[in-house]
Amino acid sequence: VQLQASGGGLVQAGGSLRLSCAASGRTFSLYAMGWVRQAPGKSRELVARIRSGRYPDYADSVRGRFTIYRDNAKNTVTLEMNSLEPDDTALYYCWSRIDGQDYWGQGTLVTVSS
Repeated sequence: VQLQASGGGLVQAGGSLRLSCAASGRTFSLYAMGWVRQAPGKSRELVARIRSGRYPDYADSVRGRFTIYRDNAKNTVTLEMNSLEPDDTALYYCWSRIDGQDYWGQGTLVTVSS
């Protein structure tokens, strides 16, 4: 299983970024996928996840600003981030849970300046 994330960067508060994750090694449409972030000095936080046949879940802190969607044909999951705030600054990790096991991609850094 490999999860390859891309799309981080530096943006001003109020701006937008899109994170993409390309997955390989399994048929990911069967499994939960999402994004987890970790800010300096803080624990990891589930930002958004999408599971087969269910509505996406979002952390309260991003609901209404972030949108997650997947393309099962391409094995990708995307996180659209709008109205970014300095508190969104973190390393963002692509994540999947397969048969009870968590898999992580490498982090992509999102920095939001005030």
